[in-house]
Amino acid sequence: MAPSRRDFVRASGAVAGLAAVRPFDILLRRHRPAPLKILILGGTGFIGPYQVQYALDRGHTVTLFNRGKTNPQLFPTVEKLTGDRASDLSALAGREWDLVIDNSATDPTWVERSASLLQKAVKRYLFVSTRSVYVDTSRVPMTVDAPVCTRENTPVPEGKPLPYCLAKGLAEAVVRKYFGDRTLIVRPSLIVGPGDLTDRFTYWPVRIERGGEVLAPGDGNDYVQVIDARDLCEWMIRLGEMGTTGTYNGLGPKTPRLFSELLHGIKAVTTSEATFTWVDADFLEQHQVRPYQEMPVWMPSKGARAGFGRFDISREVELGLTFRPLAVTARDTLDYYHAQPADRQEKLRAGITAEREEEVLAAWRARQR
Repeated sequence: MAPSRRDFVRASGAVAGLAAVRPFDILLRRHRPAPLKILILGGTGFIGPYQVQYALDRGHTVTLFNRGKTNPQLFPTVEKLTGDRASDLSALAGREWDLVIDNSATDPTWVERSASLLQKAVKRYLFVSTRSVYVDTSRVPMTVDAPVCTRENTPVPEGKPLPYCLAKGLAEAVVRKYFGDRTLIVRPSLIVGPGDLTDRFTYWPVRIERGGEVLAPGDGNDYVQVIDARDLCEWMIRLGEMGTTGTYNGLGPKTPRLFSELLHGIKAVTTSEATFTWVDADFLEQHQVRPYQEMPVWMPSKGARAGFGRFDISREVELGLTFRPLAVTARDTLDYYHAQPADRQEKLRAGITAEREEEVLAAWRARQR
């Protein structure tokens, strides 16, 4: 049986801390690092603006390189270089920076081009990879030492596109080839919060706020670790300030959260009277309700995915990775959603549809009877 709402005082109690200032923030305000010259490849999508603003707030000089097509109105006082990762890096030639942050590469050839060009022009290369780079997440706990996707363990037929895990794994190797011990790699989990256009996390606050009977996956005891975009981006800038190199995971909280805690924690920031009906994972599979697709964020904590939401991030926390309360992320995500145009709100880009949800719930109730 899934735990009841009463069991989640810890999660819902986070609401009281919405306006609280984290102790780490106070320390950061007292410490002003030496200013850096930071080049951000991308910088205007979901996570980029958080990096740019935090870097500016910390006194750094930022240069953006992108095609100039996504949110070009952002940061009018920041230097912007126009080009294309696939075909034109000429705007970067003859320049020098302390740190480059590569947000936008999903193609290893892009990384080959930028890393080879910037090898002598940049002191350190921060590549934003992914938790999906691991070929197997069955370990408990997971760490950065787990094997990643390579051409040997993830063969791809000639002429076929690279799977996401292999593309990121090869890209990491390219950065190391050119930058060696000047390489910094961060592997985030699902990045959530205001500004996310995928709706993969947004589905849950919106669905819970709507109320009624909510289809909840599994038994509530599967583990989940995500990362608020703001926590991730601020941490990456701080890693740059500290001169950090190496490979790290970017996800949290430090103690993995149960999925039931996630849903009850989200509900706590709403006035919803939603109820959760926990539906067995095998039943969902039989009815083609897929983890991470129709049931966003959720992955059964068993088999090859036993460690998917159970990462040991002790090293990362020691290096200053901090986490906003779930209540803050959920509330801000809802605020962002409600600020969107009506047509954008009408259809979420992730999650099971209302009609399909009711269909599966009806089948589950019939089985229970």
